[in-house]
Amino acid sequence: MTEPALHSDDVAALRTYLDPVAARFEQASFIEDDPVSIPHAFDDPGDQVLMGLFAALLAWGRHDIMLRKLGDLCERFDYRPAQFIRDYDATRDRERLAGFKHRTFNDSDLHGLVSALQVLTRKRPLEALFHEGMSASHPVRDGIEHFSTSILAAVPGQPARMSKHVARPSTGSACKRINMYLRWMVRPGPVDLGHWTCLEPADLMLPLDVHSGTQARAVGLLTRKTNDWRAVEELTAGCRQMDPLDPCRYDFAFFGTGSAGETLAKE
Repeated sequence: MTEPALHSDDVAALRTYLDPVAARFEQASFIEDDPVSIPHAFDDPGDQVLMGLFAALLAWGRHDIMLRKLGDLCERFDYRPAQFIRDYDATRDRERLAGFKHRTFNDSDLHGLVSALQVLTRKRPLEALFHEGMSASHPVRDGIEHFSTSILAAVPGQPARMSKHVARPSTGSACKRINMYLRWMVRPGPVDLGHWTCLEPADLMLPLDVHSGTQARAVGLLTRKTNDWRAVEELTAGCRQMDPLDPCRYDFAFFGTGSAGETLAKE
């Protein structure tokens, strides 16, 4: 694990500064314009877990467009994503996916992902798949590696660009969208869903993107210039100094302010 940039004598001051910012954004009102609103729209936990993965993996670009595309995807799944994936037949149902596109993710990628999830969830849920890859020393890093590699290898003929959509730490990726998905699945509400027990909130790694990276650097929690997996380790280590039991709650301070056009600064 990369050593945090935060010095121990700064921990209390930074916690005092960031705690109310995180609390201001971690409210039920945050859900409406966030991709987490998509799994929240379903009542069944199985639908939430599966639709949550699609929502996380497609969570980039303008929020209004992204949410509209995810709504279109829900409609194509007949608003029953778990059943749609379980019963998916390429000959019968491929046409339902035809024409879907969000940025670089197209209907071929969608067919590949649906097919992979059908194979992988036939005998166990996604949580069990993730748990298979976890190690004692690096539960999230190794869990993501196994999870993503399994999706990419589940069915033959996956488009090569799927490796861009389903990230792995071994490539140096920050795996922002999968770390965000894990936050949704592991942490309790009001925003997150808290379905998975294979991890504790203390285990989670910070979702890192341009917004959160800029804000974390502004307060001195991140010195690495590249938003890669090593930067995720550095940022998470700093957040664990402030809250060892729930470092990811600071994601609301970093991403929330960044997406709202606010700027954090050193006290």
